[in-house]
Amino acid sequence: MDLSAYLRMDANILLGIVNEKLRLECGNLDELLALFNFEREQLVSKLDAIGYHYDPVCNQFRAT
Repeated sequence: MDLSAYLRMDANILLGIVNEKLRLECGNLDELLALFNFEREQLVSKLDAIGYHYDPVCNQFRAT
């Protein structure tokens, strides 16, 4: 899946994709960022705008 336009993607759809990738392919947020060449601040900010933050214990974005 091409996620190069992730900043233009609907945040709810992005949330689902990101959490799936974290669950199945990436051991932590840093691996996900490197795999897809995401900028941490931009991704976190986009998901924060819909009320989600990264929880390293669960390795997923969860509702605040």
